Amino acid sequence: MAGGEHFRMQFRFFHAGSLPFCVPFVFFVDRIFVIACNTNVDKSVDAELSCSMPDKLALFTKPEPDELKAALTEEQFRVTQACGTEPPFENAYWNNHSPGIYVDVVSGEVLFSSLDKFDSGSGWPSFTRPLAPENIRERRDLSHFMLRTEVRSAHAGSHLGHVFDDGPPPLRRRYCINSASLRFIPQEALQAEGYGAYLVLFET
Repeated sequence: MAGGEHFRMQFRFFHAGSLPFCVPFVFFVDRIFVIACNTNVDKSVDAELSCSMPDKLALFTKPEPDELKAALTEEQFRVTQACGTEPPFENAYWNNHSPGIYVDVVSGEVLFSSLDKFDSGSGWPSFTRPLAPENIRERRDLSHFMLRTEVRSAHAGSHLGHVFDDGPPPLRRRYCINSASLRFIPQEALQAEGYGAYLVLFET
């Protein structure tokens, strides 16, 4: 991970999911992030969150493979670029219980909230729903002789993991996500990291 005051490439390796996944890269110019409406709060809170992408997201550029290899760890590159899968129970966020949000490790677009995270027993981070549905893309995955639904980030195209219909009620959805695809922003760091609009989610 390399840093600069106005330009920084941020990459990381984490995983989730339930089989192979592919994740992209992180290219931050002055910080790229997405502010989006949250489905977990009432309309008054939704009104405080912008549903549109910041102009800075338009600056997002996918780094070249060589840049990614230099910026990512070997495992991160394998998971994000070669559709690998990190081992269960041996990844960064499977047992993380701290309040905060999870963003795409490549683009910084908002993906999930700790408020929707649950222990699925799979050994990978699991969520009942995305925090910003507009930043999620789902597509059919026929790899490994199975029919599954792959989950990718909308703007970075990062392979995040897979979604299954065996989650807890009432939604019955389980987004099984690679830690390597994510960067966790703890509640206390949201403002400094440029995600201050999401602090309202954690107000009691």
